[in-house]
Amino acid sequence: MAESDQDLPAQVVAALERGQKIEAIKLLRELRGLGLKEAKDLVEGSGTDRQMAGVSVVQSGGHGGIFWLLGLLLLAAAVAWWFGLF
Repeated sequence: MAESDQDLPAQVVAALERGQKIEAIKLLRELRGLGLKEAKDLVEGSGTDRQMAGVSVVQSGGHGGIFWLLGLLLLAAAVAWWFGLF
């Protein structure tokens, strides 16, 4: 049976509101003596585990950062060559 936000300890709800999901799971395990899976399921099913509006999550797309860095280095080399620094 899933518990609602009101059934979770205040410390756990506060951690979720701060975006600290792992901390909330740890707290719930300590306070209730639950196993990892049970605590994780309760935290994820609580409804408090939502992203705050306006917060952007950027996930790595693989090698995109490397290509940007190489592009910037090439641009810097071209500018240095243009001004005769090489």
